[in-house]
Amino acid sequence: MFKLLKNLGAKEWGMVLASVAFIVLHVWLDLRLPDYMSTITLLVQTPGSSTAKIWENGGYMLACALGRALCSVVVGYFCAKIAAIFSLRVREKLFLKVQSFSLAEIKKFSTASLITRSTNDVTQVQMVIAMGLQVIIKSPILATWAIIKILGKSWQWSIATAVAVVFMLVVIAVLMAIVVPKFKKMQTLTDNLNRVTRENLMGIRVVRAYNAEEFSENKFEEANSAITKNSLFVQRTMSFMGPMMSIVMSGLSLAIYWIGAAVINQAQIADKMTIFSDMVVFSSYAVQVVMAFMMLTMIFAILPRALVSARRINEVLETNPSIEGGEFDGNTAMRGQVEFKNVSFRYPDAEEYVLHNVSFVANQGETVAFIGSTGSGKSTLINLVPRFYDATEGEILVDGVNVKEYDIAALNDKLGYVSQKAVLFSGTIESNINFGDKEVEIEQIDKAIKISQAAEFVKKLEKGTSHQIVQGGKNISGGQKQRLSIARALAKEPEIMIFDDSFSALDYKTDRKLRTALDKMENKPTSLIVAQRIGTIKDADKIVVLDSGEMVGIGTHEELMKNCKVYQEIALSQLSKEELA
Repeated sequence: MFKLLKNLGAKEWGMVLASVAFIVLHVWLDLRLPDYMSTITLLVQTPGSSTAKIWENGGYMLACALGRALCSVVVGYFCAKIAAIFSLRVREKLFLKVQSFSLAEIKKFSTASLITRSTNDVTQVQMVIAMGLQVIIKSPILATWAIIKILGKSWQWSIATAVAVVFMLVVIAVLMAIVVPKFKKMQTLTDNLNRVTRENLMGIRVVRAYNAEEFSENKFEEANSAITKNSLFVQRTMSFMGPMMSIVMSGLSLAIYWIGAAVINQAQIADKMTIFSDMVVFSSYAVQVVMAFMMLTMIFAILPRALVSARRINEVLETNPSIEGGEFDGNTAMRGQVEFKNVSFRYPDAEEYVLHNVSFVANQGETVAFIGSTGSGKSTLINLVPRFYDATEGEILVDGVNVKEYDIAALNDKLGYVSQKAVLFSGTIESNINFGDKEVEIEQIDKAIKISQAAEFVKKLEKGTSHQIVQGGKNISGGQKQRLSIARALAKEPEIMIFDDSFSALDYKTDRKLRTALDKMENKPTSLIVAQRIGTIKDADKIVVLDSGEMVGIGTHEELMKNCKVYQEIALSQLSKEELA
């Protein structure tokens, strides 16, 4: 928790100090009220007392009450602002940190957990800061000051107050020992509920297609019931806190008056009025002491969960990305060359290698395709170029420079990446194509739409490139999404295009037109294509054949049909001998 407080700046710490000052003033006004009450009690009981004096002390009590209200408003304002600024900065830091993560770190935490940590966990800590600045500061000051005020009044009353405080602390300690483990479990259960909900919403079409609504409901019900049972246990346990505090306060007041009655009964007539006045004051101060501890119980009710949330936030913020950029600015003599030198790769914490000793060169303007059975490592291989992962062994060179030496932004500027699953964002077609930190001219957008074969359907839309795309591109077809994804990569005019099985959503005719348009481009980029269809890669300058992570063949289609058995099997499984001929 204290690590996160570093996110507060000088201005916020200034507001904290101002809050402390107003809290001290609030406590002083609180503790002045019993003094005025004692004075009024004596004046009322003393014959010949001036009514004006009573009204004067009553006016002071009213002023104290108004002053307390003003202090509460000011402190509440400062605390709310400090907590809001804190949460804003922490959420921003979390978002930027996650942006720097490689796929390895994202898989380690899971998407659902990262969402929970950036929202629910930050809210938990924000609540503690907003309440804690008022309660954690005020309670010790109030309790200490009130105890000092009552010291020496009566040892009997002091013992009664001490017993009440000790009893209250024991109750709090027992309840905390019971509920803290449940608070720790709460955030994990929240992660799980978010994961199940997210899965169901993203896969709603599949759920309906397989009539799996009941299965999904049961899955959600299980996650929902788990978090509900945990919450109910915590709330039921904490519900004992309020009644116990009320019993302590009522019991303490009763004990003070019972002891006071006995003391007054034994006192001299001249002292009875003074003792009665002291009893009224002591009772008020004793209640203030108990109230101070009661306020602390409010924090104890939410602090354990907030501490767990703070730890989870710090886990993300303190995780160092496994992939860090170099300092090379990307200014090279070569353009569009990709070279793999004895590259092997295994996923973090995995024992087996996914790729073994892969070597090839893709020269400027060449089309290099990758084919192989499912799980052969095709997508993994090309994901090493943009450094979604780093090679375990060997080197990957872009324009003659190791990708690890590039500044991440400089490396990405050279690449145009089209993922296997088309990803579109909410906004217009134009905003999706003109995506990133560099503005793309409208001519480049139109050109990219034309080459990607998206012009035909974009022109039919009433608003053209201003047509609104919903999140995930759910309001257009899979093929249209894929073509817009390709247009987005082309619009930045990269040196190297990476297609991760990006043609699978296209029909054969569109596939052929798109590849022909790519071949006719001026300053044709180097293309790295992962594909399942022989027809897509038949005309590639080089075809790399992978089998269980090993490169078992490289060459043109004709060369591989002669000397690569794995390629022949793949080709003959898709096309007849006549079609291949």
